[in-house]
This record gives sequence, C-alpha cells and structure tokens, in this order.
Amino acid sequence: VPMGVLSCMKYLMFIFNVLVFAGGTCLAGMGVWVAVDPAGFQDIVATRAMLSAGAWLLLAMGIALSLLGFLGCFGALRRSRPLLLL
Repeated sequence: VPMGVLSCMKYLMFIFNVLVFAGGTCLAGMGVWVAVDPAGFQDIVATRAMLSAGAWLLLAMGIALSLLGFLGCFGALRRSRPLLLL
C-alpha cells in the first residue's frame, strides 16, 4: 500500500474521531445543562422523572462518546491498532 494512502487514511480517521469527540462533548454539555437547569425544559417534557432520566442518559452517552473519540484520535495519530479497535 503506498505511503500517501496510509497518510490520507490516518488523517481521515483523525478527523472522523474529532467529530465523534465534539459530538460527545456537546451531548455531555446538554446533559449537564438539562440536569442543572430543568426548569427551562418543563414545557417540553411533562414528567420530571423522565426529564431527569433523559439528562443522565445524555450525560452518560456524551462522556462515552467523548472518551471513544479521544482514544480514536490518539490511536490514529500514533497508529495504535488496539486503540483504534477499542
């Protein structure tokens, strides 16, 4: 495989993982925002229990995606197969 193709794949994987990291960070931020200030979301969701569960779910998924994106970025830059497979 030519070196240029490997270099292109490396940077494409890095960019994709940066997007996953950014999306995870946004989800985690939204989860924190809903958990801290639920009054602004009472009109959207009728029951408070559902709002609280949704906030914690957003927070957990955001943290998981951020961690996955960070490890993917690091793995792409270092060409670490175990980190990319994780």
